[in-house]
Amino acid sequence: MPVSIATLVVDCDDALKVARFWSELLDASLAQDADQDWATIDTTPQLAFARVPDKTPGKNVIHLDLSTGDSHVAIERAVGLGATRVADHDGWTTLADVEGNVFDVATS
Repeated sequence: MPVSIATLVVDCDDALKVARFWSELLDASLAQDADQDWATIDTTPQLAFARVPDKTPGKNVIHLDLSTGDSHVAIERAVGLGATRVADHDGWTTLADVEGNVFDVATS
């Protein structure tokens, strides 16, 4: 089952401010529902900006959101390759790669 990058997410203090910057720089459309907590711009893959008030030292500020037709298979494959399951959320599972860099797999 192929896995693809759905969204590249940048953690920041003000999602709207950062998204406007990248929207202008990349000449890409800013989503109409963009706000200070969450904003996306029309790129491929999609760029998203998420407000994260506590930038924890050692935490990635950019992470991959992956999409696939079968999230269970993709998650098990990632774990088999050395990833660690970090947390299950409503709609996605967070994993860490072999160096601890986090990424999310969309679940259905």
